[in-house]
Amino acid sequence: MLNIPQLKNNYWTKLLNRLVILFLACFFGCSGSDPKIDNVKWSMVETIDIAEINSDLENGKPTIDVGVYFPSNLDPSFKKVTLEQVIDGFISAKEIYRPTSVQLNLLWVKTGNIDERFLSIQANKIPGIPRTEYVNMYEHMKRNPSALTDEASMAFESFIEPSPDNHRTVYLVVLQDVFFPFLEVSEGRNWMIKTVRTGGLSFPTYSYVNSIPLKHRGVISLTNLSRPDRLRRTIAHEIGHKAMNVSHEYLGMNPEHEIYAEGGLMIYGKGEEIPSGKSGRWHLERLLISPFVYKQKLNERKIWNPDYMEGGHYYDPIYKEYVVKFEGSKVIDENW
Repeated sequence: MLNIPQLKNNYWTKLLNRLVILFLACFFGCSGSDPKIDNVKWSMVETIDIAEINSDLENGKPTIDVGVYFPSNLDPSFKKVTLEQVIDGFISAKEIYRPTSVQLNLLWVKTGNIDERFLSIQANKIPGIPRTEYVNMYEHMKRNPSALTDEASMAFESFIEPSPDNHRTVYLVVLQDVFFPFLEVSEGRNWMIKTVRTGGLSFPTYSYVNSIPLKHRGVISLTNLSRPDRLRRTIAHEIGHKAMNVSHEYLGMNPEHEIYAEGGLMIYGKGEEIPSGKSGRWHLERLLISPFVYKQKLNERKIWNPDYMEGGHYYDPIYKEYVVKFEGSKVIDENW
């Protein structure tokens, strides 16, 4: 005698199996695979005297490790950054940080052919939520962190060589163009997308928080050192974004995407000061406790500062009292 319920069960089981097989075949056969990412084959630049550059280092002092990646296949028409300028800028950065007692240790300078797709990149995805008056810039960034574009993620994956200290090392990567999109009020209650062509970009954790992989959080791009002011300050300024973990701000000036004034290293101008104390927005104090900083006595291992507890947003608990609380700014008419 036929078992009708059993026949029905068999029918639906077979149909489900066929649908699963069809789905898998379509998924793996029809969907495009990710572009292949080849790791760059870097080699040391032997003409750079690393020992001479590091001859000023002292055992036991706060130190930041820095590596330099300089592509060998930059377009011939690209003249904004030379290897000599990178070294000169690094030496200037050492001088700028010397009054803080933080020293910069050049690990190596390497060169190699990179994928030409990555000579120019867009740094982050276009933001979706504009900043309004309810919270300040840092609080807004914590809630709505920047996110790397897929292109930038692939580029960093191909550039950065695996190391246990990837998340503690600063990597200066020379590229031809890095574009940074952000939202700005146009008129009334309307925002527009603006894109800035950067001369240097630090990919700081106050902006990206947990959205940037640990192994890539030390990347700093360099795309223009051609002017004397850029040559002198850019590397020091970008390391400041990374190690102090602050935006463009100084004394009574709350952070903004762009601030042009004189005095401080962390604003656009000619200033080189890294101020301390509450009036100085705790820049020196934040620098000294940065997770990118370590101390090392002769023949002993590196002792790193504690790492971020919450991804490295501006108010991360590692900073304790070394933060500034401030109100959000009114970006549009309150009677909108």
